[in-house]
Amino acid sequence: MVQIAVMGYGTVGSGVVEVLNTNQASINKRAGDEINIKYVLDLRDFPGDPVESKLIHDFETIVNDPEIKIVVEVMGGVEPAYTFTKRCLEAGKSVCTSNKELVARHGAELLEIARERELNYLFEASVGGGIPIIRPLNSSLTADEITEITGILNGTTNYILTKMSYGGTDFDTALKDAQAKGYAERNPEADVEGYDACRKIAILTSLVSGRQVDFEDIYTEGITKITAEDIKYAKKMGRAVKLLAMSKKEDGKFFAMVAPFLINEMHPLYSVNGVFNAIFAKGNVLGDVMFYGSGAGKLPTASAVVADVVDAAKHLHRSIMTFWSTKKLELTDISNAKRRFFVRAKGDGQADAIRMAELFGPVELVNADLEGEFGFITGKLTEAEYQECAAKTDAIIHMIRVEG
Repeated sequence: MVQIAVMGYGTVGSGVVEVLNTNQASINKRAGDEINIKYVLDLRDFPGDPVESKLIHDFETIVNDPEIKIVVEVMGGVEPAYTFTKRCLEAGKSVCTSNKELVARHGAELLEIARERELNYLFEASVGGGIPIIRPLNSSLTADEITEITGILNGTTNYILTKMSYGGTDFDTALKDAQAKGYAERNPEADVEGYDACRKIAILTSLVSGRQVDFEDIYTEGITKITAEDIKYAKKMGRAVKLLAMSKKEDGKFFAMVAPFLINEMHPLYSVNGVFNAIFAKGNVLGDVMFYGSGAGKLPTASAVVADVVDAAKHLHRSIMTFWSTKKLELTDISNAKRRFFVRAKGDGQADAIRMAELFGPVELVNADLEGEFGFITGKLTEAEYQECAAKTDAIIHMIRVEG
């Protein structure tokens, strides 16, 4: 019997308990042993809950119990999750987590501690919720050199943008709808400002490059400035607005960013709508591959955590996670990245359009029948070149990058 402890009995923690109880027979068969929850750690009491008999309030009970071989950390945040995780690993216990904030900040260090002790620190659920991506990168795609990862990595923002596109609503209305349905937190900042997606692409870039990527170094832009007018232009162009988290390797160097992009119907992420997430990867041998599914939610995320528990149970004395060095990866400044830009500008006459063309070079005009403004798509410019041109006029209303 493999004894485990669950730290945190919130949404994901309760989901982990539910998944282990619901699919106990098949999970034990796949693990090759019986997996038993001995403790559930939480500050709160849950009177009448089936987990009540296993509930504890003192972390020391877990770290000092030699029977506990695997610890599930689903507390969220950096502290005390970091301290608890580190002490568990140092005490000879493998750890499985969904904590993207902790993995992004301390993943390399915790992996190193696990590797030194022939343990495992597994975090499949930290990036795509229920979508398997860490395990494929760690095993199935190891023969490839991954040159690009682009994903819709946040279900809340994808739901909001979908609602704006198909429901004809503005951002504030779509956000309130997402909150009413439980897709967005009361304080949605981490989602709508792109911070959540930023941490996830930092983890993926770290795994692909084998070096530590600090999420603070990644250019991040959320969706709060996307308007109903932007959506009208997007529809006119046959495009969709998506919050993309991307990491690309060009000439041996990596750049990463999170921002809204206009993508056309040929793009593999074009049809990913609602709360669904998807991750597109390009390998130099395999070519293109995409992973799609529920990126968040209680049971999908819990399912990914439990899959890690099974992996850890099957490899109790062997580290299976890929190498991720604590040495920092210096990202290339995105100012060198080259792409097209969609721009909304004040004015409605031919003379205004000519002035923009003189400033930005050849442009493709877009008419969405909005009074007092017009839109255009530039030719390929670097980010720095676009900013230089934009600084020369006060007519620009909004800009969205164009992918594909």
